Amino acid sequence: MNSQRLILVTGASGYVGGRLVRDLVGDKCNVRILVRSREKVAEQSWAADVNTVEGNANNPADLDRALEGVHTAFYLLHSINLGKDFDEIESAMARNFAISAQKQGVKQIVYLGGIANDKNRSQHLASRMNTGAQLASGTVPVLELRAGIIIGSGSASFEMLRHLTHRLPIMTTPKWVSNLTQPISIRDALYYLRQAAALPDPVGKICDIGGKEVLSYADMMQKFAKLSGLRKRLIIQVPVLTPKLSSLWIGFVTPVPTSLARPLVESLISEVVADPKKSIDTIIPPPPEGFIDVNGAVSLALSRIADRDVITRWSDAAFPTAPWQKAQGDPSWAGEMVLHDRRESFTKASAESVWQAIESIGGENGYYGADFLWFLRGALDRIFGGVGLRRGRRDPLNLRVGDSLDFWRVEELDRGVRLKLYAEMRLPGKAWLEFSVKEVNGRRLVSQSASFSPRGLGGQLYWYAVLPFHIFVFPTMLRNLIRKANRTDYAHSRI
Repeated sequence: MNSQRLILVTGASGYVGGRLVRDLVGDKCNVRILVRSREKVAEQSWAADVNTVEGNANNPADLDRALEGVHTAFYLLHSINLGKDFDEIESAMARNFAISAQKQGVKQIVYLGGIANDKNRSQHLASRMNTGAQLASGTVPVLELRAGIIIGSGSASFEMLRHLTHRLPIMTTPKWVSNLTQPISIRDALYYLRQAAALPDPVGKICDIGGKEVLSYADMMQKFAKLSGLRKRLIIQVPVLTPKLSSLWIGFVTPVPTSLARPLVESLISEVVADPKKSIDTIIPPPPEGFIDVNGAVSLALSRIADRDVITRWSDAAFPTAPWQKAQGDPSWAGEMVLHDRRESFTKASAESVWQAIESIGGENGYYGADFLWFLRGALDRIFGGVGLRRGRRDPLNLRVGDSLDFWRVEELDRGVRLKLYAEMRLPGKAWLEFSVKEVNGRRLVSQSASFSPRGLGGQLYWYAVLPFHIFVFPTMLRNLIRKANRTDYAHSRI
């Protein structure tokens, strides 16, 4: 790799981007990233080894700062979650990127898009193609790598198919399960991206990348089942299942919310097989060790999940909320109403045990009591198109800023002192859940605060409607959290 080149990676907090930055840093590349908040990547293993520019890809001034002096820019941004007009948002963002890249003298743009073979393309695939066209509208050469399903622990398509297979021994499915696809492992997709960073001369071309196997989605589901030690799945094709109905069902059964499932399902209607005429072999040769086959890629992904070694996930990208939820809290002087449920309790448990109990909240660990109420709130959220509880946790014990945690997002983390979670559930306002620990006269004072900034009268009515549940849920949560810390202390004392 040419360590003198400055390489920009956008989407560095996302599924592919986070892994690409790690690999480029491992290749001793000179890497810059553009992120909205440096705190979101502060705990990544590569955070200290990259130049971080804080900014918004929709802001031309921020793009100019990020692209200044850059040789190769990776465009890994998408707005698939941002409502019905996401294609217009993506188009404008890509056009601004092309303009700024040209202005700043960037030599090469590398874009990861999606394979699209036929004319009956979904809105998602059409937008991916248009994004590539907008990036190429300037004078900077664009190498557009088009991939199908990426098999890897944490990818949205992989998680969608995995959970459908694991949870449903008998499936009624749309006709698209018979369509052909040419999946590629995340390792092989990253190989092509890394090699693109080292091209000797700029390349302007559209290339398809895929693994060595072509199979149907139904065949892939059966492979998932076999490799997971499950019986062969009975798949019954039903012609009446529209993409909308399919996405509603996927949103109910899998962790992938309906709003994200629908564009993914619509993309599955088209066969995504690499076109030999768009081969990348003359630009970048195949991986020297060969492609990972589907069995190997699925086995590797499942082992990563079992070992809780998932580096990035589809949910690392922020989930879209209602417009009034998108901004974080206003300063107190701005007059924003904030309602609180604050509770405190002392414990003799060690600070380490208390913090371990706090940081392990949610996911499979639960919420320290009244979990059935949290489940009901998650189910209600899914019904109204929210993320619910199924996103779980990236790691059962450790969090980092930007992590998704069920229907929360880690907004602030000062390990051992304070944890602040921001609600991404469907709400008539903005909500936070916060924990803090401090030393007082040899004991630990644990503070727990639920805060809500209502939107109008409806938001205020919502707060008072759920207040009776708070009276039961939040004291129980704090009490059981401290009990867990005490049990942890006791267990350590017996060792």
